[in-house]
Amino acid sequence: MTPARAATVRETEAWFVRNGLPYFVPGQRDVVRRGLGRARLVPGLGLALLVGVAAGVLWGLWVRDVSGGISVGLVVLALQVLLYAGSALRFRPIARWAVSQTLQSLGLLFPLATRALPLLLLFVTFLFINTEVWMVAGSLDVGLLAIAVMLFAAMAVGFLLVRLPEELDEVDDEIHDDRLVAACQGTPAAAAAPEVAGAVEHQAHVEVTGYEKANLILVLLVSQVVQVLLLSLAVLGFFLVFGSLVMQDEVVKTWLGHPPHQLLGGLTTELVKVSVFLAGFSGLYFTVYAVTDDTYREQFFTSVTRELERAVAVRAVYQVLREDT
Repeated sequence: MTPARAATVRETEAWFVRNGLPYFVPGQRDVVRRGLGRARLVPGLGLALLVGVAAGVLWGLWVRDVSGGISVGLVVLALQVLLYAGSALRFRPIARWAVSQTLQSLGLLFPLATRALPLLLLFVTFLFINTEVWMVAGSLDVGLLAIAVMLFAAMAVGFLLVRLPEELDEVDDEIHDDRLVAACQGTPAAAAAPEVAGAVEHQAHVEVTGYEKANLILVLLVSQVVQVLLLSLAVLGFFLVFGSLVMQDEVVKTWLGHPPHQLLGGLTTELVKVSVFLAGFSGLYFTVYAVTDDTYREQFFTSVTRELERAVAVRAVYQVLREDT
């Protein structure tokens, strides 16, 4: 390998990490593989589980609330898993890049959200003024409410993990000579792309599998989760404002059998609980809508697909350059 190509390889590896693609770098991939090895993963998960259970039990005994203890234990367990993933599984650069890209494209979120919000608000608003919803959600303690929201979140993430790999199937089928060179523009692989384009074999260099495919799925997952979170927060804010204006205490007292507990201004404990519950449900609804509505998928994945195509093209050039070693 010439010094110029060696420099391009090093610059490309740094570009992969900066762009949320650490699994594309063999050294980083080896770290992740060791992190997922049984020798490190099983003790780590066991310790995280023990700490989560201990935190949940202590909290439950302190506040004398079983559901609160369970929710705290789950949160502590999730935080430990995220910390482990951030270091041993190199999840931090993936999340950082995906979040930054999503926040930079907030202008696209508004027109996309306006497609889902009207039907969503029409449907959920009827639930919001429904007696049974207030009786169920308003009677939940904080622990059970947190568990319900986490259940919605887990269902949404599970649905995305099933559907998002399908969005990647067509990306690596469309990278050929001219398109590969164009996709590499603005990257460290741009200068070498025309030279090695002819050596790129479709199956050997372009098809993304294994850890690298998992990396692309994680990028899509975090981007979609951030969008769903922003939409859920918008729904939460809407119902807090809407409820404080229209939900009279007498009506709530008739529904629940007791006066609502005042918090701040026109907000009540019951209103916050119902709003949080419906915001969590709305997040699940939007997740399903986002990957099943053709128009939304075309608008959202058009910008994301360009980034994925660029990643696949740079990876193909990178692999050809590394084969010269």
